[in-house]
Amino acid sequence: MVDLQTRTTFPALLQQFFVDYLAQQRAVSRHTVASYRDTFRLLLLFAQRDTGKSPTALSLHDLDQGVILRFLDHLEHGRGNSVRSRNARLSAIRAFLKFAAYKDFAALATIERNLAIPTKRHDRPSLGYLKRPEMEAILASPDVTTWLGRRDKVMFGLMYNTGARVSEIAGLRIGDLLLNVAPAVHLHGKGRKHRTVPIWKQTASTLRGWLRDLPSAETEQPLFPASSGGGALTRSGIARRLAQAVEAGSRTCPELIGRAVSPHTIRHTTAMHLLQAGVDITVIALWLGHESTTTTHIYLEADMAMKEAALSRLHPTKGSGKLRYRAPDDLMLFLKSL
Repeated sequence: MVDLQTRTTFPALLQQFFVDYLAQQRAVSRHTVASYRDTFRLLLLFAQRDTGKSPTALSLHDLDQGVILRFLDHLEHGRGNSVRSRNARLSAIRAFLKFAAYKDFAALATIERNLAIPTKRHDRPSLGYLKRPEMEAILASPDVTTWLGRRDKVMFGLMYNTGARVSEIAGLRIGDLLLNVAPAVHLHGKGRKHRTVPIWKQTASTLRGWLRDLPSAETEQPLFPASSGGGALTRSGIARRLAQAVEAGSRTCPELIGRAVSPHTIRHTTAMHLLQAGVDITVIALWLGHESTTTTHIYLEADMAMKEAALSRLHPTKGSGKLRYRAPDDLMLFLKSL
């Protein structure tokens, strides 16, 4: 058996990073491991074409700043990835390089140059959320005379009630429900953080009815199976069923025509409706599972109604006569011309 601790080759370092550092020392989630794995699969394939060396023949010196920059450029322009995806891949590479810096001192100069590569700035799209009539149209669209329709109606209602991420909904088990005196649901969020979110009586009632539709009541069974007796519905499956519900809902709510509604849109909608109902921003952060209220402040920025209410409290000031013009000096004139 090869002793990885005595080797500093690139393949050995990469194995240590995944097996020892990520899995054992950090105990990161399988989603993080999968994301980092995909990053290095793409990087190694690119490096093989760029350097002419197979992945097992590569060294850290081969992955210099030029290779990494060309790889990031390839992601954007060759694969058509967004800047956000490009930055996520760079973060994975950085995590490995920080680990490798303590293992391969001979490559420190290469590692430092690569760590100096900055993340790329990008435009943040405006926050998309649904108005109440639009959300109600989606919730009313599934055909409850069918098993799939009943599942979708309960699922979309729970998504709206909890503001859960699509991964949290896909991972729900029957045992995660609490439907007794104080109905609630246990959600397993990002970074292995768990939270319990209360649910409305109406949502609890529909969930009780849905449990009678399931073929098994065992606690470890998925709450939303892909089909009767099948495995759990995937994230892509949830997105596909939501797209069908949006299309059906657009027949009664024309505002939905042409709208791009994803499961995360439902999460934004929950947050915005809580905010508009007067719920404190810190409570919304706990509800959504945000680690910091800084993340939740995007909903304050997106709420036009709140902005208009604030604007209505302001009154234009009356001018106090003509202002005296002062010519800028040469330095200020230069800065203004940039």
